[in-house]
Amino acid sequence: MPETISPTPSSPDSGPETPRTRSVQTHCPYCALQCAMTLTVTSRPDAVDDYAVAGAEFPTNRGRLCRKGATAAELLTRGDRLTAPLLRDADGELRKTDWDTALDHVASRITALQTEHGRDAVGIFGSGGLTNEKTYALGTFARTVLGTAQIDYNGRFCMSSASKASTLAFGLDRGMPFPLTDLDDAATVLLLGSNVADTMPPFVQHLEGAREKGGLIVVDPRRSNTAALTEGEAGFHVAPSPGGDLVLLLAVAQVVLEEGFAAEDYLAERVEGLAAFRRAAMRWWPEQAQTVTGVGADLIRQLARRLGHAAARARDGGDPVFILTGRGVEQHRDGTDTARAAISLALLLGLPGTDAGGYGTLTGQGNGQGGREMGQKNDQLPGARSILDPADRAHMAEVWGVDEASIPGVGRPAAQLLHTMGTDDGVRGLLVHGSNVAVSAPDADRVVENLRALDLLVVADFFLSETAEEADVVLPVLQWAEEEGTMTNLEGRVLRRRRAVEPPAGPRSELEILAELARRLGSELDFPTEPAEVFAEIGRATRGATADYSGLDYAALDDGQAAYWPLPADPTSSTARITAPTSGERSTSGERTTTDEPITGTARMFRERFAHPDGRARLADIRVGRGVVPAGRQLVFTTGRLMEHYQSGAQTRRVDELQAAHPEPTLQLHPAAAAQFGLTEGEPATVTSDQGEMTGRVVLDDGLRTDTVFAPFHFPGAGTANRVTRGLTDPQSKMPEFKNTPVSIRPAETLETPEIPAVETTEEMPR
Repeated sequence: MPETISPTPSSPDSGPETPRTRSVQTHCPYCALQCAMTLTVTSRPDAVDDYAVAGAEFPTNRGRLCRKGATAAELLTRGDRLTAPLLRDADGELRKTDWDTALDHVASRITALQTEHGRDAVGIFGSGGLTNEKTYALGTFARTVLGTAQIDYNGRFCMSSASKASTLAFGLDRGMPFPLTDLDDAATVLLLGSNVADTMPPFVQHLEGAREKGGLIVVDPRRSNTAALTEGEAGFHVAPSPGGDLVLLLAVAQVVLEEGFAAEDYLAERVEGLAAFRRAAMRWWPEQAQTVTGVGADLIRQLARRLGHAAARARDGGDPVFILTGRGVEQHRDGTDTARAAISLALLLGLPGTDAGGYGTLTGQGNGQGGREMGQKNDQLPGARSILDPADRAHMAEVWGVDEASIPGVGRPAAQLLHTMGTDDGVRGLLVHGSNVAVSAPDADRVVENLRALDLLVVADFFLSETAEEADVVLPVLQWAEEEGTMTNLEGRVLRRRRAVEPPAGPRSELEILAELARRLGSELDFPTEPAEVFAEIGRATRGATADYSGLDYAALDDGQAAYWPLPADPTSSTARITAPTSGERSTSGERTTTDEPITGTARMFRERFAHPDGRARLADIRVGRGVVPAGRQLVFTTGRLMEHYQSGAQTRRVDELQAAHPEPTLQLHPAAAAQFGLTEGEPATVTSDQGEMTGRVVLDDGLRTDTVFAPFHFPGAGTANRVTRGLTDPQSKMPEFKNTPVSIRPAETLETPEIPAVETTEEMPR
């Protein structure tokens, strides 16, 4: 049951009114595992409610929570929660105001900017942390009310390369086209560029089967906590130079082809383009590849042979083999090609769409999957429809009740949107929802400078993030436990987010805010404010699309169905392009999840065909570009996550336990590199690139390559890692190159850590 309410037993002298507890089943507000949790609310007379979370049984987490999830309830009682709109006055101060004043100001400024500079003068920046309903509403508002093409979101910094690669190879983008629990029985798992032991700790239990069989292979320049799981006889760790993953994968493919491990029958029946990909692989024999990757030719052959033998056994009915990628191999200028090379290797081995295993990419943000298929991506309409496809445009025009010609075209992707805003060539006004671009965007100093140059910056958030501190208007919104909605996890499973607690007086849902702005801007379109109504519209919008949600509603989710898209209302009309064992119909096999929910929709994709019109997957020639070579006394700067923090840290830095565990920015180096540059463990150091510099405390780590320095990206101010990263992007996905920046490094005198603004004690905030 979603909710239970019970009185707490009282003692004889406890008085007539006893505490009451109410428990709601929901999901964690952080990553795309979407771990199930029970949120328990204890209410007492004349006292503030207490909140507590505990892990609940669910296939992805099996009752476990990481440190972030276990402390998520603390965010609901923070004293610096935004509870009233803030408006910047003539003196440059943010002062509290009422909702009508704030929304009237936003609407009047939008009207003035678009009247003077055109529709594209105002843009929207969204988030992979928003519910499907809010994401859909943002895209609808942008294209129908604002009439702007300028909308993108922070998932461009997360999933765009893997998304593009999957679309090119398979014909559609679903991060994991199979349930996560399929990994449990694997003989071999090749995990590239993901430190799940820190970023998704409950995920690790799904690797235990491969570890017991000696089949966990981790590719990472660092000996991360995930790489450490291979120690003993659990598998092995491969440490290429940053940016060397593409050549490594092509070299492994070369051995697979050269030594006869390719699944010839599968390739003939289900794949196009083998000859072109063979040309790409044959350029990189192991001895050639080792000069670029730093991985020895013998180890490359060992990796290829391990995969080849395991895949052959899997195709004969043995335990499956999986290839998984994460941001470490995707956040590069060649990230799409690298992800596609990983997919190509899986296709060579005959894995995707079979019982022998498959390929998947590990979505990062909580709704990173749903967030990129509901319409906030610059080139997509809801259902992962293309904004350039006349049929897709016509369908959405009918759903929205607008003229198709009024729907704008493709806008700028995230990095370009942020790096041109506030200039003559960019947007003059920006609405930011659920993203902290002042910390999370590449070339962050430039982004902050551009934020300050905008004529209008509106930020909707529940805390005063570093981006909100720069805003002209700050709109307080609901937190995860205060709202209804749906999220789509890394497997493509649609989940219910349930309202568990009453929000404080003041904050509003984005659905209400967008409806009010639409009315003030003169729109005659209906903007529902109830999430269930928005979800019903999502069903109509996605009917027949790649990501078809039309056969799903809140009642089915509340009944405990495990629903995976595509789940069409009419299975005969959903897409002949995307068939499952049941041709896209609701599952009739009686299969249930490991926690006994009945499975509906398409849990495992590509069983009969891929999503290209001819049903075949695509291989292609992949060419390796010129890599980045640090000059002289330079290192390669790469970024990533910590176990204790999440994204820009705007939430986790406010949780005492998490902040105490890792309170300040750090720079991890090999002891030999530290000695070379005169650095001392525990002392501050500064790294400098052509974009800017950051300062962090030195941490020695002999698991790092001697040519690499690693920094977490969760900290603001002088410790912002993205002050160093470049705005260079992948030409196909427009993913910024976060993982490979040449830097110099030197000792620093001080390390300053910004304090969290205390908005509850002041009526104004300095800019």
